[in-house]
Amino acid sequence: MTASPTGRPAASTTASATASTSTPAAEPHYVLTLSCPDRPGIVHAVTGALLRHHANVTESQQFGDPDTRLFFLRVQFTCSADPARLDAALRGAAEEFDFDWQLHPLSSPVRTLIMVSRAGHCLNDLLYRHRAGRLPIDPVAVVSNHEDLAGLAGFYEVPFSHVPVTPGDPASKDAAEERLLRTVDELDVELVVLARYMQVLSPRVCEALAGRAINIHHSFLPSFAGARPYHQAHTRGVKLIGATAHYVTADLDEGPIIEQDVERVDHSHAVDDLVGLGQDLECRALARAVRWHAERRVLVDRNRTVVFR
Repeated sequence: MTASPTGRPAASTTASATASTSTPAAEPHYVLTLSCPDRPGIVHAVTGALLRHHANVTESQQFGDPDTRLFFLRVQFTCSADPARLDAALRGAAEEFDFDWQLHPLSSPVRTLIMVSRAGHCLNDLLYRHRAGRLPIDPVAVVSNHEDLAGLAGFYEVPFSHVPVTPGDPASKDAAEERLLRTVDELDVELVVLARYMQVLSPRVCEALAGRAINIHHSFLPSFAGARPYHQAHTRGVKLIGATAHYVTADLDEGPIIEQDVERVDHSHAVDDLVGLGQDLECRALARAVRWHAERRVLVDRNRTVVFR
């Protein structure tokens, strides 16, 4: 699977009343990620292809999984070579070593659709981080099965769509999912974030969004499933609460984990304290997972992930 850069930014030119000067544009910055069966020569093949095109490696991380015998690599580099020639050179190495690879311009923010229900803490956190320049995403839409958070999306100037799902009505759920997939295609969405979206996606949608949909949930599962999990946890006197961000799969809440966060609690914490701490944990874990995905730092290793932080 390949994704090639679409072009190079043009050089900028500035002029003054007395003289004209040209400022050369910075070389395009790329990220290459790959996974393949582990064998000698992989790094040499990649760096050799880059060297022949006068690329300058700015960051490189690798991991060989002794259990799956798979090799993972993430390389950031600058290169002024023609993108088509660079793509062809890497394609040759990919064919030799059976790479599953992607090449992306580092400067391109990831087009992201955020799905929510009524809880707005994760949505607000993601949009704030994006506005502050701390999250390399382009939020192109917020989709919700309720209208409660339309004002919040409007505050951040992100288009909001209300796509209702009637409980107990399969036809309503099917229509909502059809609209979701249509929106993903029409807006050229690269990442879907379930920021406390309280609907279970069908296996068909999970398959369509495989590797590009991230969910967040509390880490009380499976012990405290269902309604009011923090009340259940408080009743049992838990000493540790947490949140898990993972890729969405047809196995509910069991997709490859990207990030988790935890907080110690004790007998002095009331239910409202646990809820507040839990929301903070969800925001932090989800923001890190989204950022690492957007920076192409997450590679799926069967039922788990390799995260090059």
